[in-house]
Amino acid sequence: AGITKATVSIVFDNSDRSRSPIGYEDCPEITVTRQIVVGGRNKYLINGHLAQPSRVQNLFHSVQLNVNNPHFLIMQGRITKVLNMKPPEILSMLEEAAGTRMYETKKEAALKTLEKKQSKVDEIDKLLDQEILALEKLRKERMQYMQWANGTAELDRLKRFCIAYEFVQAEKVRDSAVNGVEQIKAKIAEIDDNTERMQVEIQGMETEVSNLTAVKEASMGGEVKTLSEKVDALSHDLVRETSVLKNQEETLGTEKENAQKIVRSIEELKQSVEERACAVKKAEDGAADLKKRAEELSRNLEEYEQEYQGVVAGKSSENAQLMSKREEAIAVENELSVRRKDVENVRMALESLSYKEGQMETLQKDRAAEFELVQNLKDETRILSAQLANVQFTYRDPVKNFDRLRVKGVVAKLIKVKDGSTMTALEVAAGGKLFNVVVDTENTGKQLLQNGDLRRRVTIIPLNKIQSNTVPPRVQHAAVRLVGRESAELALSLVGYDEELKSAMEYVFGSTFVCKTIDAAKEVAFNREICTPSVTLEGDIFQPSGLLTGGSRKGGGDLLRQLHALAEAESKLSIHQKRLSEIEAKITELLPLQKKFKDLKAQLELKSYEQNEHHKLGELVKKIEQELGEAKSAAKEKQLLYENCVTTVSLLEKSIKEHANNREGRLKDLEKKIKAIKAQIQSASKELKGHENKRERLIMEMEAVVQEHKSLESQLASLRTQTDSLTSEVDEHKTKVASIRKNHDQAQSELNLIRSKMRECDSQISCILKEQQKLQHKLTETNLQRKKMENEVKRMEMEQKDCSLKVDKLIEKHAWIASEKQLFGRNGTDYDFASRDPFKAREELEKLQAEQSGLEKRVNKKVMAMFEKAEDEYNSLISRKNIIENDKSKIKMVIEELD
Repeated sequence: AGITKATVSIVFDNSDRSRSPIGYEDCPEITVTRQIVVGGRNKYLINGHLAQPSRVQNLFHSVQLNVNNPHFLIMQGRITKVLNMKPPEILSMLEEAAGTRMYETKKEAALKTLEKKQSKVDEIDKLLDQEILALEKLRKERMQYMQWANGTAELDRLKRFCIAYEFVQAEKVRDSAVNGVEQIKAKIAEIDDNTERMQVEIQGMETEVSNLTAVKEASMGGEVKTLSEKVDALSHDLVRETSVLKNQEETLGTEKENAQKIVRSIEELKQSVEERACAVKKAEDGAADLKKRAEELSRNLEEYEQEYQGVVAGKSSENAQLMSKREEAIAVENELSVRRKDVENVRMALESLSYKEGQMETLQKDRAAEFELVQNLKDETRILSAQLANVQFTYRDPVKNFDRLRVKGVVAKLIKVKDGSTMTALEVAAGGKLFNVVVDTENTGKQLLQNGDLRRRVTIIPLNKIQSNTVPPRVQHAAVRLVGRESAELALSLVGYDEELKSAMEYVFGSTFVCKTIDAAKEVAFNREICTPSVTLEGDIFQPSGLLTGGSRKGGGDLLRQLHALAEAESKLSIHQKRLSEIEAKITELLPLQKKFKDLKAQLELKSYEQNEHHKLGELVKKIEQELGEAKSAAKEKQLLYENCVTTVSLLEKSIKEHANNREGRLKDLEKKIKAIKAQIQSASKELKGHENKRERLIMEMEAVVQEHKSLESQLASLRTQTDSLTSEVDEHKTKVASIRKNHDQAQSELNLIRSKMRECDSQISCILKEQQKLQHKLTETNLQRKKMENEVKRMEMEQKDCSLKVDKLIEKHAWIASEKQLFGRNGTDYDFASRDPFKAREELEKLQAEQSGLEKRVNKKVMAMFEKAEDEYNSLISRKNIIENDKSKIKMVIEELD
């Protein structure tokens, strides 16, 4: 086969025990063998036993032989090289020879081993952390599993207990049903006997009633008919005579009214006479005035004649008058120009201002009044809002830059009731839908519900998704045909709203009729063609299914009334707030004008004070309007004075220059004036004659009125005579009517007496009929009771059959019942129904079943094995960690000892 391995051995003498390696003190020789096998594999043996290379190396190190050191054996001829070595190499050789180098090497290896063990400890700690978490989770799952296992056992025990109770109860019902059926059948036989007896009594009562009716018709029928005819005739006469009496009384009243009219006419004529007397007096006074005027004209005529004589005589002082009037005209003209200038300046300044005195005070009063109104309306709005807190819809913007116009508001605040009388009906028809919130889309509603921070639960109506169930037009026309348009109207037509809210309003109000009367509501609700819910104005509801709701509704319709009042108050508040803001804007705008006006007024008063010496122009007014008026009047007076002076001067100059030439012309003017005055005197005399004619005419009219007054008094006397005769006739007719009424009452009393007797007979018949009805009712109730008993018998028989089937099924389904049946209901057993309430046990069973179904979905049924495996792994890691830490501590102790 050839050579497959090579072996070499070295033998050391170990006779000196003091220098022998540790652990080899008992060996006289130490043989170290190295064996090389084909394939490059090495084997080391010490004293014939396999050893690791490290063990062989340690053996050599312990006797100061490091085979890895090239200088552990110095060959001949190498001593010089050793002498020339560097100090670190010499130190290394010395350490090697002394044996300390081996300990340094071992120490470094030990420290590396410590580092490796520490990394293993860290790795184990990480694994322990993970294992602890997994172990805790598994421990919890184990607890759930144990709970589920215990619950399953308890569930099985409770289920057996409930099934046993159900079995016992079914047996009891089955056994007791037979006796119950026999007892009820006996009661049914007794009821049949009572029924036959009551039918015999009813037939006897019917015979008695027919006998009494025949007696009544035979004895009282003819007499009643005669008296009835007599009463009818007397009643006819009484009506006729009463109508005649009524006509006479009306005629008498008419005559009395005519007499009163004549009396009023007489009074009016008296007043007319007095008025004409006053007119005559006025005409006389007018004539006196005309006489005075004629006298004045006569005096003027004399003055003109005297002046005419003076002109003829040539007496005048025109020159002196001319000079004085000219100087006066110049002074007046200068003063007038100064005043005109001042007045014009003041007028221009004041006209340039768009402000009037007192305007600011008026605006401030208006502002105070509007402010008070606004405060009152705010208080009213606040009170109404507090009363309607459940209608307020508050929310937070669900998203940033949310458009609040997308939320329309609560239905109750979006409608306007057209007729106040229908508020209660509309509130009942809408019901809780009045508090629904209307939005534009379902996305808006979703955002409000998720992020709107709503304070209460709300129902949201999205306009794009809501489906209304409006009453079809065909049904509406049918309701109108049935009860009339005004008696039944669709609730939707009684409210006002924006067009965009139409779908929401149809959903709330479109499926109900509002009816004025209960009869109309009943017909609309129960008619086959219409068959639609209806509400009366009082709030009573009629459902097509037959359900009726009504009764007292204190404060019905208060919600819509309060909302209506709140809307009106808010509308008024907005109007008055707008008016208040306008007034405040005007006040702000007029403040600078008011200040400027006051400054101008002060300047004007100062100027008026400085010019106070001009008495001809008068004092300036304190207020602006008076100053302007008086200034204008003063200017007009000065103007007139100036014009008079100029006219006088020109007349004087003309009279001086043309005195000689125009003397005849002046005389002619005076003659014209004299003629004119004479003509006025003649016209005045004519007017005076006219006044006298008028006075005479008035006197004649007054005499005619007096004559008419006398004729009316005579007519009044004749009317009074006629009235007295009519009064006597009315009294006689009243006596006749009273006698007829007396006869009528007497006949009526006799008729009533006979009718009372007939009523007594009828009462007897009615008593018998009532007794008959009672018996009939009792018979009906007895029959009804018999039917109930028959149904009860059928029910009990069915129950007995069902219980028998139930017992058989329970025994068939649950085999343990047959073996444990003798323990059911026995004290001290699991089926003790006295110590444990079966109904509570049933509740506990249902509750435990629900809990177990939930636990069964969550429980991990493999958790016990998983927990044991995880716990073993955890304990194994702990033991490994303890071993490594013990090794570390031993290595550290050895290093410390060697150091």
